[in-house]
Amino acid sequence: MSAVREGLPEGRYGRSADERADRKLKIVGAGLGAVLLGVVGWIGWDYVAGQRVSAEVIKFQVVSDTEVKVHLEVRKESSVTGVCTLSSQDKEHGEVGRADYTFAQREGRVDEVVSLRTTSRATMIELVGCQPAADAR
Repeated sequence: MSAVREGLPEGRYGRSADERADRKLKIVGAGLGAVLLGVVGWIGWDYVAGQRVSAEVIKFQVVSDTEVKVHLEVRKESSVTGVCTLSSQDKEHGEVGRADYTFAQREGRVDEVVSLRTTSRATMIELVGCQPAADAR
């Protein structure tokens, strides 16, 4: 009687080609994952570091057909003068008012109610954006 071998003796001929390919794929995947994580971290840091002035519309009140009172909370470095742009729209989504507001207070957080003049009755207020005064356009 003779014994039939199913495969090669274990450990005698080194690793198979599949094992070497799996190892290479794992190394390449780990490297690409690390690079992707680094890129996402860099983009996130650049975005956060670039936001030296930010704001939030707390609430607004339509006072008349030509005026809206807007409560803004502005966050900035205390040494920076910030400029925020507000826009108002009517019920057909047409812009009826736009203005820039400057915040030069030497505080990191400013709560202020500003008045936005409109050409007709506004139904919506949008904070277009904020930036340091030197970067304002």
